[in-house]
Amino acid sequence: MRQMWTHERKCEKLLTNPRTLNPNTLKNMSLTIPILKFTPHKDLPELEAFLQRPAFDPTAEEVARRVLADIRKHGDKAVQKYTKEFNGINLPPAKFAVPREERLAASASMDLLFKRTASEIFARVVRFGKASMRKDWSMATPKGGVLGEKFTPLARVGAYIPGGAAPLASTALMSVALAKIAGVPEIVACTPCDKKGQVNPYLLHALEVAGATEVYRIGGIQAIGAMAYGTAHIGKVQKIVGPGGPYVTAAKKLVYGDVDLDMVAGPSEIAVLADETAVPAHIAADLISQLEHGTGHEKALFVTPYMSLANKVLAEMERQIASLSRCESITKAAASGALFVVTDNLDTGMEVINRFAPEHFEIMTKEPRRWLQKVKNAGAVFVGAWTPESAGDFVAGPSHVLPTGGTAAFFSGLTVDSFRKRSSVIAFTRADLIETLPLIEEMGRVEGLDGHARAARIRFENPS
Repeated sequence: MRQMWTHERKCEKLLTNPRTLNPNTLKNMSLTIPILKFTPHKDLPELEAFLQRPAFDPTAEEVARRVLADIRKHGDKAVQKYTKEFNGINLPPAKFAVPREERLAASASMDLLFKRTASEIFARVVRFGKASMRKDWSMATPKGGVLGEKFTPLARVGAYIPGGAAPLASTALMSVALAKIAGVPEIVACTPCDKKGQVNPYLLHALEVAGATEVYRIGGIQAIGAMAYGTAHIGKVQKIVGPGGPYVTAAKKLVYGDVDLDMVAGPSEIAVLADETAVPAHIAADLISQLEHGTGHEKALFVTPYMSLANKVLAEMERQIASLSRCESITKAAASGALFVVTDNLDTGMEVINRFAPEHFEIMTKEPRRWLQKVKNAGAVFVGAWTPESAGDFVAGPSHVLPTGGTAAFFSGLTVDSFRKRSSVIAFTRADLIETLPLIEEMGRVEGLDGHARAARIRFENPS
């Protein structure tokens, strides 16, 4: 069964919040979101299409491939060219970098409230990052040797910080800070500037707090290419992390191998599983929180066994969207990327969620921890009524740089260990090698690698 919720109304503005007043949005909008009744083992093409969304846009990949090839060949000249073409500013290479004085001036201009906010969030990220960081370890072999692992920070990493529709200061804190905790000595941040060449001062302050050692006012595909290949003014990095739109995501995919990547982190996604105990207004607010990013590629999935709850949430979304400053873009994002699914029960709902493999997953049920155990695929899980997705986006501590596009089925979110290499440590004793020599020789025989076998055996032969 398929229902469609459609309303025509104006984007109302709250007089109590004058910052939301925008006459350009005062026009008729249509909120259109499908409600699908899902039963297992029945073909539902709309649901399948929603679940099997691509992690990146094929058209974006074509553009990214062309731009990256140009940057690899022409370096700074190509970066300047595409910054003018895509961002509308002719930025000479000498102006790519944001000098330290400009970053410090931005920090000096910050209001005290934001300074305190950024510092507190940074402290929370550091606290979680240090607690989650894997430590060097070792174990004894049967014959007195040592096996283990050691972790070494990368030497130079790049963090992409989106800065289009909104300056994502929180992303700066939740990516760059992890590299700092990991001990990376050179941390490069790239973020787009406005048409005057300015980077948002809040974002600059966040980068300063987080520990970026270099900041460049370059965004989009050209930023990924510059960091991946290196130019005269932007040194090559070993790894690129951070979210981005379809073009940035496609560019990251194409440079993999030239550099390491964190994951495929594209447009925002949220999924909510709820029962009759959930508050419709809370669900609606959380779904909207991801749709308001405004790229038009966001995804919001609501799953419940209760049709009445689905209808209440839809009504709440309409009411709440109308009061928000980005009501127009939210409405458009909902039309292209929101879906409500009514299932027979919560178990079936969880199956739908696991197939979707969302970036953010909220469990809003009577016993949320029970359902936590059934989660197989999710970038981050938000448990219970008091854990809105925005808590994870801004303050909780774990990084909000998470896999999207279904890649949460095989990628994990950004952590401190994303910025470190793992090396195996093997220290055999003579007795260890004696014990394992027959195994080495047999495997060498089977694989036709007699040199491998000899490298072990020769240690027990009399020196010539």
